Amino acid sequence: MFISRSRFRQAAFTAKLDYMAGKLEVERKYEVPVDFALPPLTGIGGVASVGDADDQRLDATYYDTPTLRLARGRVTLRRRTGGNDAGWHLKRPSGGDRSELQVPASGRQTKPPTAVTAQVRALSRGEALQPVARIRTHRVERALRAADGSTVALVADDSVNTESLHGSRPERQWRELEIELVDGSRSALDDLDAALRAAGARPAQSPSKLAQALGDDYPAAPPGPGKVSALAAYLRDQRDAIVEHDPGVRDGDAESVHKMRVATRRLRSTIRSFAPLLPAGTDLNRLHDEIKWLTGILGEVRDGDVMGERLAGAVAAEPPELVLGPVAARIQQLLAGRVAAARERLVAGLDSRRYTDLLVELDAFVDATAAGPRTSRKELMRRAGQALRRADRRLAAAEHTPEEAPTHLGHERRDERLHESRKAYKRARYAAELVAPIAGGRATKLADRLTDLQDVLGAHQDSIVTGDLLRELALQAYAAGENAFTYGLLHARQHEHGLLALNDLPKARRRAAKAARKLY
Repeated sequence: MFISRSRFRQAAFTAKLDYMAGKLEVERKYEVPVDFALPPLTGIGGVASVGDADDQRLDATYYDTPTLRLARGRVTLRRRTGGNDAGWHLKRPSGGDRSELQVPASGRQTKPPTAVTAQVRALSRGEALQPVARIRTHRVERALRAADGSTVALVADDSVNTESLHGSRPERQWRELEIELVDGSRSALDDLDAALRAAGARPAQSPSKLAQALGDDYPAAPPGPGKVSALAAYLRDQRDAIVEHDPGVRDGDAESVHKMRVATRRLRSTIRSFAPLLPAGTDLNRLHDEIKWLTGILGEVRDGDVMGERLAGAVAAEPPELVLGPVAARIQQLLAGRVAAARERLVAGLDSRRYTDLLVELDAFVDATAAGPRTSRKELMRRAGQALRRADRRLAAAEHTPEEAPTHLGHERRDERLHESRKAYKRARYAAELVAPIAGGRATKLADRLTDLQDVLGAHQDSIVTGDLLRELALQAYAAGENAFTYGLLHARQHEHGLLALNDLPKARRRAAKAARKLY
């Protein structure tokens, strides 16, 4: 849903909403001469009429760290007065568009509220936020309406005056045009864009008003793909993924937790698989352990969420006459409590100095890798191949676990070795992903095959972990005087699922080996 910046936004604030999150801005910005005249837009992109001009005087103070960390991540934070959406505005890149968080301001508040600062903590690395620019805008806004009265888009004609508070930059003045979708389609925006260009508007060369206010102080964009080695690019992408998904993790988004956790795993895997190629001045063991700490607090939440879904599905799949007692409720109560506690620990971890210190250390690590000698393709491929051979050896050892020990101990040892094999294949998969930009489709194919192999081993391991939890639940139910039959039944089902999963192992292994022969 797109929310207008016109007077209709005021209703959201007068309703005393604490904040609005997840709004996506789809807009285009243009440079226009001082004598530019807005062309007739009726009949273009579904526009049936153009509304009256809404004259606004906007005064915005932009905040950033002393080293402009937010601007480096193309994120803007401002407090704006005037207009119809006064308050704190946090804008972040979202694909080719921008997402926006809005928080109403109170009184003469000049310090960003916690609802905002928490969202940029990963970017700011814990540094204090301070004013870096003041931008005053005289805006004339018009609504472009469809025949049914809905607003296709808003066109804002801005006369801008900027003042840098970060250095001794001179004040700047210019005129620009902005068009933002409200209820219209992207094709309508394309049609309106063509009409504005034909009238003399040019796509803005500067990414934002703030960039123009700061001038040369505005941070340059990081080097694009191909400008740094595949190793440095992979490490940078994982560091950036942690920062990108931090706000979603804080908001309790399960997918963000999953993606941040995967990024930490990829970092740890790369440190282990490519250690000899990484900067010599880095304490890799300590860095690995700090990333492992972050992986762990993310995993407590993620694993609880996944386990809850798995067991809920397992209970629902049983005939009602075989579900004896409050099985679903007991499972939900146990896991909900554990996940809630895990979320508290996770947010506390993200708010800690340990986390921001880790991000600063990752910055230095990524920069040192990018600045170091460019690692040869041959050496990267050799290390990636070693990671796969190491995984193959672990799986072979698991399949040939001695059976002279008592049966249950033999099974436990085999299960442990299969789990270690799974982790080793995951590292081999990440290594294949890393070399894909230089090795092409064969590396991508191998990564896919290793994912399949990893999933087979993962299904087996999941059945073991789930079985252990069901045993714990059965004991709790029995102690509470409940019938534990269903937990035993589900435990048996999980054991069966684990054995069946291993039936797919030979095929998955053959397919992975075939893909590996074509690459290494």
